Amino acid sequence: MQPIYLENDFITLQPISADDLSVSTVLADEVHILLSDPLTIKYLPEKRLATKSHAEGWLYGSLINLHCGRNATHLIRSKRTNKLIGVLDVIPSQVAAEHYNLANYPVFVEFYLSPKAQGRLMMSAILPQVIAQLLANGTKELAAVVNRENIAASKVLLKSGFVRMQQFDIEKDLYALSA
Repeated sequence: MQPIYLENDFITLQPISADDLSVSTVLADEVHILLSDPLTIKYLPEKRLATKSHAEGWLYGSLINLHCGRNATHLIRSKRTNKLIGVLDVIPSQVAAEHYNLANYPVFVEFYLSPKAQGRLMMSAILPQVIAQLLANGTKELAAVVNRENIAASKVLLKSGFVRMQQFDIEKDLYALSA
């Protein structure tokens, strides 16, 4: 899976890298702040990181997963401040098959933003570019699972060409996009 690099007037998006680990103390603080904020993880409580030590483990695990092809964690940074404002994960179909029971296993995308970045149409601007790069690199099908109460994420997916396919579980729906 090819990593994605994006930049616009407001953000940069790039995969986690070994260079990030050279500043892991600062980045671990940022990851901990992001993934312990109740508003960031409101619809993904399983992503909560309780301590900075957990954030450091998350960083190292993300880098290992990237190099093993298990998923590609991308950091979204404010271009103005260079602060971490979100994360976008691209999860290959073989990894999705380990966790979900579906008839078909597309590549999954998952994203979360800090409260300061929410409501600013950032994902509406970023996601179509991410989709374009994934499709250009040979991905045929994409999917996302969204909590039904997360109206903003559902709107972002629909604007980006995803279609609600079915109920995924008691709280979530499955969205899909095909090339």
